[in-house]
Amino acid sequence: MSLCKQCVSGVRHEGETKGKVEQINGVDSYIAIPEMEYPKDKALLLLTDIFGIQLKNALLLADDFALNGFHVVAPDLFNGGSAEPNALSPGSNFDLHGFFGKHKVDDVLAIIKKVIAGLEEKGITVFGATGYCFGGKFVSLLAQEGKIKAGVMNHPSLLDFPSEFETIKKANVPILWNTAEDDFQMNQEYQADADRIFKDDPNYKRNFYPGTQHGFAVRGDLSQEKIKFAKENSFKESVQWLQKHV
Repeated sequence: MSLCKQCVSGVRHEGETKGKVEQINGVDSYIAIPEMEYPKDKALLLLTDIFGIQLKNALLLADDFALNGFHVVAPDLFNGGSAEPNALSPGSNFDLHGFFGKHKVDDVLAIIKKVIAGLEEKGITVFGATGYCFGGKFVSLLAQEGKIKAGVMNHPSLLDFPSEFETIKKANVPILWNTAEDDFQMNQEYQADADRIFKDDPNYKRNFYPGTQHGFAVRGDLSQEKIKFAKENSFKESVQWLQKHV
């Protein structure tokens, strides 16, 4: 399957969102707050795929993390220019390469840092991050810069293989990797490279989900048993990892 097809494949998930969009330091962000007591000095950054906070899937994930005690902030990484949800429709001719041309890695990272600075002004000093597809790249970059205490990468995109593994390892930040069987972006060869480079590293854990494709943790077809299990299990693993390390 091509890069373009995997990055714009998947289904829209149903459910009622509970959070709200607010501006943080000038950046629209979806905020999900726990109903129970939670540490006011911590926040979890949810870094989306190319569909951003326009697609309900990411918002439902943010709400679920909030139900598990996390103050979640999902920034609009694209300043209103995320991929439209109808790009998931059969026959869509969405221009993914053009999209990446408009949303450079450095520009998106600057948006995330702007949100972090805004949250720091509100007294938040400890950050975790979970990233999906495109968003996974920025979990890596934030870890490398020491901006997060721990992170989760779900079928990440745009990593520089295998050199970025080495850089992440040197950052000494606990990272959980949820990986797919069929993933153009992080194929099984690259997954094996990660296992080799991070061997015996306590900051590394990788889950592998057979029968899944790139995107399963955020856009997976929940009518398929293996994908439903993978989405639910990867979320559970993410919660446990972040509760332990953030």
